[in-house]
Amino acid sequence: MASSETSDQNVKSRRPAESAFKQQRLPAWQPILTAGTVLPTFFVIGIAFIPVGIGLLYFSDEVKEHVIDYTYCTREHDESNTTCADYIQNKTMTECACSISFNLTEDFKGDVYFYYGLSNYYQNHRRYVKSRDDNQLLGRLSLTPSSDCEPFAYVTENPNTANARKIPVAPCGAIANSLFNDTLTVWSEDLGRNVPVSRTGIAWDSDKTIKFRNPPGDLKTAFANFSKPANWAKNIWELDLEDKNNNGFQNEDLIVWMRTAALPTFRKLYRRVKHDEQGFATGLVKGLYTLRVEYRYPVIEFDGSKTFIISTTSLLGGKNPFLGVAYIVVGTLCLLLGIVLLVIHVRCSKSTTEMINVNPRTPYS
Repeated sequence: MASSETSDQNVKSRRPAESAFKQQRLPAWQPILTAGTVLPTFFVIGIAFIPVGIGLLYFSDEVKEHVIDYTYCTREHDESNTTCADYIQNKTMTECACSISFNLTEDFKGDVYFYYGLSNYYQNHRRYVKSRDDNQLLGRLSLTPSSDCEPFAYVTENPNTANARKIPVAPCGAIANSLFNDTLTVWSEDLGRNVPVSRTGIAWDSDKTIKFRNPPGDLKTAFANFSKPANWAKNIWELDLEDKNNNGFQNEDLIVWMRTAALPTFRKLYRRVKHDEQGFATGLVKGLYTLRVEYRYPVIEFDGSKTFIISTTSLLGGKNPFLGVAYIVVGTLCLLLGIVLLVIHVRCSKSTTEMINVNPRTPYS
């Protein structure tokens, strides 16, 4: 009998420990929702959200935009009217020149920015987002790139020969290999010159100063044992030979592209208009312009499209009417619900006297 009691004591109890947390006795706020608390909440949210939404819409409407879809622009000096999309599809690693005339019907005052936009392009795919070597982008070059870069980590030199060898790629990975490489310039017909733009100041400061660093020393020497990505026409040290601070891994076009987009339709900052030159001090004046494109980037294979966007900014940034509309919709719904519930409360609820005089014999009705 004694041995049986001892064995029972040795069996570990499955009962949780005697604590307020494990026994679910922690104090909790359990509000009782009444008309006096719910209705004011609805009205306060409605009254607060609608003006905020109107303000957001106002600032969004202050932003001026001009969007040009150049996906199927026609090749210059081509009597057969071949589109550049078809031309580069048939001739890989070539470029095609095309131009599109457009008219700005109003002045774009203030700071003006150029963007390129892509659609049906899923930069948010898990394998695509992972396909990069962050140590390499920090300037810590290694002849063995990260396995995340596969199959864009190496290129084979002299394939199908006895001297075939693998050369590491810098920068490696699918993101860098798919770098946007169209060249977009805007010609002012009225002023007879290109709109002056800056290639710097388009990337996040935190990206350029923290996430992307060049290896020490001369760039060409540092990358001597590396190959350019397969889809690139230039080597990494040739991206901007005019400005050494915008070359290599610190090239801002590369940095902007490496920050992947969350949605399949997106735009990325391409250039900033220089406002310190004559004719562009106040912005971009209305008139006739021509978009000149050196067309290299293929998109029709995945049913995508390419756009060029000229835009100003407001106090809250670029054009984004969604947030303002969302605030107005939520505020309006809260006001309508508050009014409906108030009517129901007034018409169907019991009076204070009736509630006080409730007893066990009071009929339920």
